[in-house]
Amino acid sequence: MNELDALAGPEVLDVLHVFCGGDGRHGNALGVVRDARRHPDRGSRQALAAELGFSETVFVDDPERGTVDIYTPTQRLLFAGHPLVGVAWLLDLEAVRPPAGEVWVRDDGEFTWITARAEWAPPRRLVRYASPAEVDALPVPSPAEGRLYAWAWQDEAAGRVRARAFGPRGDHAVEDEATGAAALLLTERLGRALNITQGRGSQILTAPGPDGIVEIGGRVRLAAPAPVSAPPAGPASGAPSAEGRRPAPTARMTLPRSERTRLPHAVTMPEVTR
Repeated sequence: MNELDALAGPEVLDVLHVFCGGDGRHGNALGVVRDARRHPDRGSRQALAAELGFSETVFVDDPERGTVDIYTPTQRLLFAGHPLVGVAWLLDLEAVRPPAGEVWVRDDGEFTWITARAEWAPPRRLVRYASPAEVDALPVPSPAEGRLYAWAWQDEAAGRVRARAFGPRGDHAVEDEATGAAALLLTERLGRALNITQGRGSQILTAPGPDGIVEIGGRVRLAAPAPVSAPPAGPASGAPSAEGRRPAPTARMTLPRSERTRLPHAVTMPEVTR
């Protein structure tokens, strides 16, 4: 198949959950576009990221060298933790190269780890609370308050932390289920290894290294995206079966432009209660 044939086929999106808990649940959802040739410029990439609605979408420019481009629904990022952990796991890479710089990868069988520097992470307020219960009780702040990483010790001696991450998106604020960049900043500030429980039950492990390097690790699993809202007729398209149920969706999906829908993602909106 030549390049023109590849681009003529349906677009494919891999959907992952990154920083899952020990039971495989939770984690922050991530969209990975393995063939970024369909979206050669920043405008088309930003438009697709906004359309999909994940907290981040990664475009793979070179799968062998690990060259990637990261977008939120509203902006391009030089670095982000959960997209790099996720794409490194998916493509089985030894290094990932976002615009911020080269990120080395290791895998210990359960966790995928990346190395990064705190100065690569977007600035964020790190606010310590007296107890995990206070963190759990926080309302979603207003967008004017900017990025907030609220945390408390669950077990200080063991390095166990309870955290939640909030940030503006347009005219409203959202909560991220798991945020590697914020965990990186907290680890750099405290100067010690951390075991962070964030959101509804995601787990992020960190460890400071030499020369300002911090390792960030987590579990990754393939997610099952929801079927499109109005698929064409026929069982192969995801139409209801004879029993009235849809076939189970797969972790890789095609995205014909006429059938795209906003996919579910791990950002908790203000009206969602815990």
